Amino acid sequence: MSLIDRRTLIGGGVTLGVAARLPAAQSPGETIALWPNQAPGGEGVTVTQREIPRSADGPADDTAFLHVTRPQLTLARPAKPNGAALMLIPGGGYIRVAIGRGGRALAQHFADAGFHTYTLLYRLPGDGWAAGPNAPLQDAQRALRLIRARARREGYDPARIGALGFSAGGHVAARLATVETSAYAAQDSADAMPLGLKAAGLLYPVILTDGPHAHGTSRRELIDKNPAAENVAGNAAVSRNTPPTFLAHALDDRVVPPENSLAMLGALRAAKVPAECHLFEKGDHGLGLESWSDLFLGWARRHGL
Repeated sequence: MSLIDRRTLIGGGVTLGVAARLPAAQSPGETIALWPNQAPGGEGVTVTQREIPRSADGPADDTAFLHVTRPQLTLARPAKPNGAALMLIPGGGYIRVAIGRGGRALAQHFADAGFHTYTLLYRLPGDGWAAGPNAPLQDAQRALRLIRARARREGYDPARIGALGFSAGGHVAARLATVETSAYAAQDSADAMPLGLKAAGLLYPVILTDGPHAHGTSRRELIDKNPAAENVAGNAAVSRNTPPTFLAHALDDRVVPPENSLAMLGALRAAKVPAECHLFEKGDHGLGLESWSDLFLGWARRHGL
């Protein structure tokens, strides 16, 4: 077993909530390319995807991805399936996607809880993709459709798919849960699959893109580098069709203020969407798994996930 240093998590826009004790991560699972050829809208993209250590003195397998050009899913299969699938969406401040050792361990944790657990590596909005701030949404929507298309083969219910996003990944998950129209043109038969989640979990999420409580790095990558962007706040498209949503945030979060979760909660309540929000006195950015995992799993069961 290993512990993830929260200071390491914070140093780049943090990611999955794995500061708690977790089972040792197994070797990486099956990887699934999102797009049949290249990701859409890459004609002006000149960056090169890189995998780097998250800290100079950290374990060799604790890495993050910069300039993602080959988005993918990685699947951790459960030994005792519960009939549902869960997509994990890591954070990284929209300047990187921090999966690494902690992400694999977290995927294994939810696989051990019975979920077919998919971890999403998504493109970043400031890298020159034609879709700009919608590039991560394109990847998340495509990933959801692929997960749904694989349901019969893998043996889970295509109606029981949830998403769990962390920090900037919480913004991706919020938009996946709320934007009801496809963000890209159909590529193949998988894109006939419907959008829509059974439930969404947002852990210390980036929601606001303007005002004193916006996360500065995310705003720069989403808005400042894409000045013509529409309103891409995580709560902008909440409606009565938004799935039940779970929120957790620490009140002492110095990276993404808890007002982000409160803004999402307010929009959910206004739309009469079932929601549960946990605010913790301490925890900073990167709540330990022990503080929220059982709460999330119990809530997910109550909502049919």
